[in-house]
Amino acid sequence: MTSLSSLSIDHTHDPALRSWVSGANDETTEFPLQNLPLGMARPAGQSGAFRPFAAIGAEAVDLIAAAALGVFSDELAAVLRACEGQGLNPLMAAGPALRRQCRHALVAVLDEKADAEWPGKLSAALVSQSSLEFTLPCRIGDYTDFYAGIHHATAVGKLFRPDNPLLPNYKWVPIGYHGRASSIGVSGQQFHRPLGQSKAPDAEVPSFGPSKRLDYELEVGALVGLGNAQGTPVALAQAEDHLFGLVLLNDWSARDVQAWEYQPLGPFLAKSFATTVSPWVVTMEALAPFRRPFSRAADDVQPLPYLQGDTNAAQGAISIQLEVHLQTAAMRAAQQPPHRLMRSDFADCYWTFAQMLTHHASNGCNLQPGDLFGSGTQSGPASDQGGSLLELTQGGKQPLTLPHGEQRTFLQDGDSVALVGFCEAPGRRRIGFGPCVGTVLPAIGAA
Repeated sequence: MTSLSSLSIDHTHDPALRSWVSGANDETTEFPLQNLPLGMARPAGQSGAFRPFAAIGAEAVDLIAAAALGVFSDELAAVLRACEGQGLNPLMAAGPALRRQCRHALVAVLDEKADAEWPGKLSAALVSQSSLEFTLPCRIGDYTDFYAGIHHATAVGKLFRPDNPLLPNYKWVPIGYHGRASSIGVSGQQFHRPLGQSKAPDAEVPSFGPSKRLDYELEVGALVGLGNAQGTPVALAQAEDHLFGLVLLNDWSARDVQAWEYQPLGPFLAKSFATTVSPWVVTMEALAPFRRPFSRAADDVQPLPYLQGDTNAAQGAISIQLEVHLQTAAMRAAQQPPHRLMRSDFADCYWTFAQMLTHHASNGCNLQPGDLFGSGTQSGPASDQGGSLLELTQGGKQPLTLPHGEQRTFLQDGDSVALVGFCEAPGRRRIGFGPCVGTVLPAIGAA
């Protein structure tokens, strides 16, 4: 049986909890006491090692400084110190019990009902998030991008195969491919428009140059906590114990390059130039109140037995409201805010992350702490809920008109794309994921 710790609701989820950190009680904050996401940061402009932090309101707790004040057990304090300069990988490798202990200890000292000594003692460990520079939350050894957004897969399939949008294997197996970990960057990432080969429909031969059909992809990322030994599969009942937490993920895509190169082996240079993730990891514990049953219609294909289980059926899905916001260079110059393009719900994902992890390890593949899974583009069922410009513009045939008259079929130089993710439910405090922003720079060598 799976350990239900990360799926269970306890006192740390109580919507009545309030913190002596006043910003945590603001109804608009992404980081109330019920969230406490984890990340790696250091004071902006300094060259010291990145250290583990937890977000609370507009501030962040330096976890190593908090450990020195006696917030954590000796075991947890040692693991947090090991994260300095290394990322959250030591905490990931320690397992879900120690991660849950970290959450409980933080709630105990940040609660407005905490012992009177804590506000004074912890003030030295609290810093404004705006004064911090962030890096990737962990060392990402491997990155696997899945294709589990069925609305995206169907919409894109219809563009190329109107009579057969989903290939025969789609509903049977969590489709995925191995991406490039070295080009993953944290929110604020700027990258040059990629160069690559493409072939216009009316051209006899391909050409090489800057991508003309640059796109974003709205995804959720899952980070692996506990690994597994090579040759040892992970049963679905234990899969949740191997998941550490979730981030927002933008898997940028050069559609013209991809169209020319992806057969027969799948994406390559069209995807490997940049991927952007949010800096804060929302732990599996924080997501417990937003779990939903996972099921398919009776007349739909049902997963094979190794991808079925009672816990997954009862609460394998997670409801996360997802949005894409676009700000062009002209909008930025005019101090106009980003424009929201769409919204979808991650609960519509065709496979759960537990199923993806179980399938990934089913052949004996050894997953490691810090490995990253992308969910695949998360679109909604309606035509205005596409998680990419490819869908929203019908393959570039129907330009989007922005509020001040600019149009887009695909991204232009200077465009910034922000992914937004938050969880809300009746009677629960809303929690968020923080920023996931990337900006397109001109191609290298472009005038």
